Amino acid sequence: MTTGAPPPPARKRSRARSLAPLGIAAWLALEVWLLTLVAGAAGGFTVLALLAGGAVLGAAVIKRAGRRAFRTLTESLQQQAGAVPPQDAGSTGNGFLMLGGVLLMVPGLLSDAAGLLLLLPPVRAWAGRYAERSLDRRVRAAMPGSFGDAFQQARMHRPDGKVVQGEVVRDDTADRRTHPYGDGDSRPPLTR
Repeated sequence: MTTGAPPPPARKRSRARSLAPLGIAAWLALEVWLLTLVAGAAGGFTVLALLAGGAVLGAAVIKRAGRRAFRTLTESLQQQAGAVPPQDAGSTGNGFLMLGGVLLMVPGLLSDAAGLLLLLPPVRAWAGRYAERSLDRRVRAAMPGSFGDAFQQARMHRPDGKVVQGEVVRDDTADRRTHPYGDGDSRPPLTR
């Protein structure tokens, strides 16, 4: 059965999405090659020590970043309650700090190098600015009717980010016979 409406246009896969499996395979092959190269030059126990050290350091970094995120959340909740005066937010970039810890835990020398780079504050700040610009560019270029378009519209209507407090009041004591739609369970669809 056809509805007469044209089928939606087929979305073309982005180039990055098409090449991602090939890139992951190349990265894994390079990681294995580097590990065998280092194992041949320095020995198997050295490689094992490097991998174990990376896993321990990555776990410590993730634990520290998680504690810092929890402390930031607790302070912001206390500030909203008015118990603590607002302070300067000094702990930003926890997401990239956790990503650095995860990269340290992943076995491989390239991922360890990338994880160690993300532990440096200037690199985390640059990565944060780059991610913010990239997200903003994608939101601006969103197609009408997509999720990104809805996000952009919400940002346009509430640029200050304020939340309007409200309350829904339901009058269950009203006489149902006088309700405009009968028993109140069936309502016409919204047309706006």
